[in-house]
Amino acid sequence: GLIIDETEGMPSSAAYRHRFGSLTRAYQLVEYRPDRDFAFIEINRRLRSLHPGIVETVIRALEAGGALVTQEAATGLLWVNGMLSLSLVLARCHCTPADALRWLVRFEAGLAPDVTIVARMNQDNQSLLDYYVLPSIDIQVARRRIKEDNGTFFDGYRFESLEYFFGIIQTVKAGATA
Repeated sequence: GLIIDETEGMPSSAAYRHRFGSLTRAYQLVEYRPDRDFAFIEINRRLRSLHPGIVETVIRALEAGGALVTQEAATGLLWVNGMLSLSLVLARCHCTPADALRWLVRFEAGLAPDVTIVARMNQDNQSLLDYYVLPSIDIQVARRRIKEDNGTFFDGYRFESLEYFFGIIQTVKAGATA
């Protein structure tokens, strides 16, 4: 993009993005193969488009259980019953040169949510694999690399679905009103 923008008499890189959807797509059309693999850009774009739907699914499930859920417009942080703050993070799957699967999670530490739900994508980044429900007290770093097997302590927060989490929220709400 920088080279395109610096070249006299050429449209800007933004013009190419607008016309072809991305610079990567424009490169594909002219059969240019850059030295670096830019597939992650398309994967990230897809994950960004999936995120709002996953958040909406979580909101609807919590509300179906009787919770009142609000979402901060500026940050996307969810508040459950005005007491519990949640952040939902999608983790893209990456295959290492040794064919091991890894997920890099970037926690939203600046928001300081009470709980972060990490939705791990499957190997081809097309669907959700599982979830980690992590209380803030156990998040000591801004980033964490997750492996397929992370040991008993960390994998104790791993769930195939969020049904158990939704049940806890219902239990807390029921206990608070009794």
